[in-house]
Amino acid sequence: MRYRTLGKTGLRVSVIGLGTWQFGGEWGVTFSQNDADAILDAAGDCGINFIDTAECYGPDHISERLIGDFLSRRDRSRWIVATKFGHHFNSFMNRTDDFTVDGVRKQLEASLRALRVETIDLYQFHSGSDELFRNERLWAMLAEQKSLGKVRHLGVSILQKGSEAQAEEAGKFGAEALQVYYNRLDRRPEEIFFPHARRDNLGIIGRVPLASGLLTGKYKPGTTFAANDVRSKIDVEKVKRDLAEVERLQNEEVPAGGSMAHWAMAWCLRGEIVSSVICGCKNPDQVRANAKAAELVKD
Repeated sequence: MRYRTLGKTGLRVSVIGLGTWQFGGEWGVTFSQNDADAILDAAGDCGINFIDTAECYGPDHISERLIGDFLSRRDRSRWIVATKFGHHFNSFMNRTDDFTVDGVRKQLEASLRALRVETIDLYQFHSGSDELFRNERLWAMLAEQKSLGKVRHLGVSILQKGSEAQAEEAGKFGAEALQVYYNRLDRRPEEIFFPHARRDNLGIIGRVPLASGLLTGKYKPGTTFAANDVRSKIDVEKVKRDLAEVERLQNEEVPAGGSMAHWAMAWCLRGEIVSSVICGCKNPDQVRANAKAAELVKD
């Protein structure tokens, strides 16, 4: 495994991180505590030290609770734990926004309980509008939580469609990291987010580096996904276009005989502006496979 410093946070994160949206049940699989333990142990064995989750990954903070149970029986100090705020889970792909000061304060307390930690290493504004983001009272409350030791660093996880304003103004509100949707099929962050991150020394976390699995090369044009799989919500024509582009990339850019998934993750990390990419997985073998992408990353 290789490690990079996440901007001015000073956190040394593994270049391959572990995404845990799947623990919430929206990837078409239900995870037991034993399942989560096996995945997290495999990550640790591979040198992964960065876990990313959220308050709305499943009902009643289930993703955070699975992680918290695991952490309560392991060495907490070797893990960097990031979570997010701003939503309540209702049902499959159905959330209610809550970025109110009191609401977020309650979410933070609930996340601390679920994760069974005293401090969250990175607490991130989660896919909200610019209007909600610019609530100075919210950021003042979060600064107070930092001073109380409940949060170590603040960040912004930006919607897939992107908000340059949030990247541009993050530093003003005390955020030190940006989580952005970034992969070989979507390079927009290079133009709209990275310049602001360089200016303010904001750490960059790339999410969905495999484009929801499309960049593994396993799927061909015409592929459909089950109704309880989050990918079923992606526009069918977009999936068709993306898979056609994946075929082109596999023929023209991926080294012959190499793993397309490893290439795609390492591609996101080819410049040091991106500190880590967070990859979801359904089993320990996928964790181990993802971790091998670090071998292609230049320090």
